Amino acid sequence: MQRYLAGFGGASGSGKTTLIERLVVLMRARGLRVSVIKHAHHGVDIDRAGKDSWRHREAGACEVLLASPRLLALQRASQVDVAYTVDELARMLQPVDWILVEGYRGAPVPRIEVWRSAAAPQPRDIDPHVVAVACDEPARMSVACRVPCLDLNSPETVAEWLLAHRDRFVHADDR
Repeated sequence: MQRYLAGFGGASGSGKTTLIERLVVLMRARGLRVSVIKHAHHGVDIDRAGKDSWRHREAGACEVLLASPRLLALQRASQVDVAYTVDELARMLQPVDWILVEGYRGAPVPRIEVWRSAAAPQPRDIDPHVVAVACDEPARMSVACRVPCLDLNSPETVAEWLLAHRDRFVHADDR
C-alpha cells in the first residue's frame, strides 16, 4: 500500500493544528484514511494525575495501552530521552493513505510552512524541505516565495494541492 506523508511547520499560533484538522475532515470526506503525528514538548501528557493510566505509569509501567471499543492510546515511558524519527513513528501507525505531521522541523519531510502574518514576521521558506507556504496574507511577505503560496483560509485549496502533488509526498518506506 502506498502512503503519503506531508509535514506542516510554522510558528506557534500560525494555524497548523487548525489547518491539519480541516484537512483530515476534507480527506476523510473523499474516502481517504488519514493519521496524524504531532510533535509534543517535554512534559505533555494525555492523562491526568490520579487516573488509572497515570497511576500505572507512575508505578513504573514501560507502556500503558488504553483500549476502548472506539479508542486506542499507547503511552510509552522511557528512562532517557528518545528522539524518534518521523519514519519510526510512521511505522508504528496502522496503514493509511496519508500521514500528516505537525512539527518535527528538523525532519527530512516534505512540508508546508504555515504562516500567519500576526504569528511571525516572515515564513521560514529557507528550509529545503518546504514545498509550499500556506499563508493568510501573501502580499505581506517581504521576499518572493520560492515555492507555491497557498491560501491558508481555504483548506480546500490546500487539500487539492496536496492531492494534485501527491507524488512529492510518497513515504520513503513505500518507494
